[in-house]
Amino acid sequence: MILPPGRILLTTRCSPPSWLPHPLPTTPLRPFASRRTASLPNTTTPPSDDDVTEARRWLSTFDSKSIPRHLCEISFSRSGGPGGQNVNKVNSKATLKISLHGLLPLLPPLLHGPLRSSRYFAERSESLVIQSQESRKQTSNVDACYDKLYQLLRTTADDAIPGETSQAQKDRVAKLKKAENETRLKTKKFLSSKKASRRGRSDE
Repeated sequence: MILPPGRILLTTRCSPPSWLPHPLPTTPLRPFASRRTASLPNTTTPPSDDDVTEARRWLSTFDSKSIPRHLCEISFSRSGGPGGQNVNKVNSKATLKISLHGLLPLLPPLLHGPLRSSRYFAERSESLVIQSQESRKQTSNVDACYDKLYQLLRTTADDAIPGETSQAQKDRVAKLKKAENETRLKTKKFLSSKKASRRGRSDE
């Protein structure tokens, strides 16, 4: 079956085996917005200073345990491609699906738009869908999915949240502005004197 571009085929879900590890304890995150607000399309309104400050604070405490695993849905399917004798015979390929309706309220608004533009975003289900089939073991592929999700959120945050300006950078900007103002004043003074000299010659 040929799928339209941007669509992801999800296989029939099955319950995770009993031998999968229990969800790790997660660091509680304070919701940044209501579920309704988080589901709205991202706007081009520049972020406020408070939004940036709050996003930086969130990023400083964010780690792999900050992702609530109960929001994630895991399913398995048969792996494809070359490999050992178990390829295409056992359900070792893991697929992680997490709805943005549950995830976005836990993230700074600066991340909402970039995540919707991510290649992992499935528009039809309003979810992030991440897959892994590198290993023949289900547990390894599940761990790889969670790691990919963490790396996605971390990279998106690093790109979307402006870094703090160091004192050296502030001093450099101040010097550049000062030099620019001095140049502008000198140019203005030169043009004024030139105009005055022309006026003086015309009066003669």
